[in-house]
Amino acid sequence: MPTNLPETNQHTNCIHTGAEKLPEAFGLNTPIVTSSAFDYRDGIVRYPRYHNGLNHAVVARRLAALEGGEDALITASGLGAISAIFFSLLSPGDHAIVLDGLYGGTLDLIDGLLKPLGFEFSIWDGDPANLEQHLRESTKMIYVESPTNPMLDVVNLGAVANFAKENDLTSVIDSTFATPILQQPIALGFDLVMHSATKYFGGHSDLLAGALIGSAQMIERLKPNVIRLGSSLNGQDLYLLERSIKTLALRVERQSANAAELAEWLDAHPKIDQVFYPGLKDHPRHAVAAQQMSGFGGMLSFRLTKTVDPEQFLNDLALIQPAVSLAGVESMICQPRYTSHAKIGDAERMRLGIDEHVMRLSVGIEGVDDLKHDLDGALSRALG
Repeated sequence: MPTNLPETNQHTNCIHTGAEKLPEAFGLNTPIVTSSAFDYRDGIVRYPRYHNGLNHAVVARRLAALEGGEDALITASGLGAISAIFFSLLSPGDHAIVLDGLYGGTLDLIDGLLKPLGFEFSIWDGDPANLEQHLRESTKMIYVESPTNPMLDVVNLGAVANFAKENDLTSVIDSTFATPILQQPIALGFDLVMHSATKYFGGHSDLLAGALIGSAQMIERLKPNVIRLGSSLNGQDLYLLERSIKTLALRVERQSANAAELAEWLDAHPKIDQVFYPGLKDHPRHAVAAQQMSGFGGMLSFRLTKTVDPEQFLNDLALIQPAVSLAGVESMICQPRYTSHAKIGDAERMRLGIDEHVMRLSVGIEGVDDLKHDLDGALSRALG
């Protein structure tokens, strides 16, 4: 069983680190354990919901190694992981500081379930100088997302982690857009990293999963509620997730390179009002992103000018697919107004600047000139 070797790069870690050393007859790939029933008489109660099967253990080791954590849990969805975070690290009456502009599913969980149960929250604008004003005696956690979905805002992770340590808070980040290939929150001082593993870890638009990575103590603290919430994967899906992790670095680097080129190109396009991408030098937190990320990611958003009809634009795309979700090898586009942020109120969406003209583009691994051609053709034909 190879362990994480600091001298190896992430390409090597994706393929080798955390793999199970198996008898020669099994070959190179982890066998898929399909059973949901096991003999218990050796003193170990094995059950897929308990996250103690072979496939779960191997994937957890792999993700922990990539993030620089000690242990990990693989859940049935990203929101399954987020739910376990709040129910494990907070109790009713406790207070958490959460970043403004989080993923819509997280906001819906907070507003629709956690607040009615007595959990308390305040919204932070992302400026480290303003963190202190949100601190209460009941504050237990700070929860951020960087880059954010869908407006690609960036948080100074080192400043957040230092504030959390100084005030005995648990620091948590949704790092889905960055992946461990481009960003290492634990090395910057974070206690817990969460991913929607549906996205870049899966990478082929065919899986639903989440991931939690941190210290062994932190993962033990989370595990009982992950089990109670029934958030687990079967052996087949865990095998597919492990398969995909092997190409994570290759995919993310290509997607990030394509997105960086597209962002520059779209920024100069007359039919585009604004591009949201931390790799652009005029992004308000470009310097922060450049300091804490090794690349700016494969996600970008842009606002069409009012002269462009959004529906016609989407209909005229030939290569890029309008679709929910993101991070597949194929490029996908959506309107967050109707997808990721559909469940939050109109007033909140407008405050965040998310209207029907905002498009979130998940850049794939296609030839970037083909993507430009597709976007340019649709923009030229879509008249408002």
